[in-house]
Amino acid sequence: MQAPATAPVASEIATRLAAALDPSHLEVINDSAQHAGHRGDDGTGESHFTVIVESAAFEGQSRVARQRMVNHALADLLAERIHALAIRARAPGEA
Repeated sequence: MQAPATAPVASEIATRLAAALDPSHLEVINDSAQHAGHRGDDGTGESHFTVIVESAAFEGQSRVARQRMVNHALADLLAERIHALAIRARAPGEA
């Protein structure tokens, strides 16, 4: 089961993506419980995430460019705190 994330790392992800992309929709889902005991699980319960983000900033951008925009906003978290990040990025009006 996936639950909306409200812990410190999840909150920081949401704050940074909101500032960088001005999203019309943003979900940060903590998937860490599904990876407990696996490689990359640091025991904090905040190591694996999915972000679902809709932003006008993605219009005309490729899937790779969109992922790079998200990764850029979270660069130091990805280097230090986040082991895995699944990204679903779309422009308004896209399915």
